[in-house]
Amino acid sequence: MIEARALGKSFGKVTAVEEVSFAAANGQITGLLGPNGAGKSTTLRMLYTVLTPDHGTAIVDGIDVVAQPAEGRRRLGVFSHNPGIYPNLTARENIVYFGRLCGLDNERIERRIVELADFLGMQEILDRRTKGFSQGQRTKVALARCLIHEPGNIILDEPTNGLDVMSTRSLRELIARLREAGKCIVFSSHIMQEVAALCDQIVIVNGGRVVAAGSPDEIRAQTGTADLEESFVRTIEA
Repeated sequence: MIEARALGKSFGKVTAVEEVSFAAANGQITGLLGPNGAGKSTTLRMLYTVLTPDHGTAIVDGIDVVAQPAEGRRRLGVFSHNPGIYPNLTARENIVYFGRLCGLDNERIERRIVELADFLGMQEILDRRTKGFSQGQRTKVALARCLIHEPGNIILDEPTNGLDVMSTRSLRELIARLREAGKCIVFSSHIMQEVAALCDQIVIVNGGRVVAAGSPDEIRAQTGTADLEESFVRTIEA
């Protein structure tokens, strides 16, 4: 489970996040939505300990990640926006390297690579250098790195960015399978079709604050419209 508790962050005179609180449960996909500059990415970076909040905190499986960042990171798998992979390493070598950073032994790493290659359908690319990979192939490698240490909590920051239709569809199916496995997933996207298809709960942020939260049906009911995209626009413009 992931909780944000009154998170706030400023950069000089600019307040990026003012007061963000929400809870993401196990076995659910929680969508974090908002227009550009709303504070989504800053919020996510505080959740996965890249940024330290000015006030408030984040809790992952009962661990205060501000007070115990290393312990919090062990419980998190993170797919960051535009994740970089090492082009001169093979897909396998990229995954092994990250597994070692997570403190896994070689036996467990190899077992997980077999499992993830099957789960992500990447057997054919495991031993190819990632230079020249398609966006979909790079995404699979980044997801495998994110999942190598079997985290119970997963943060996905715009994971379908740059993917074609078929790769996007496959990724949606994979995310749904992670939910079925009981993972807690926080998912950021600008694409309302993805949100409507995947998310159990939605948190909308604007101006660094949570302006609406609930299930897709609850969000639609709050704005009096049957269309989730229209609900989002009305919430932002209110």
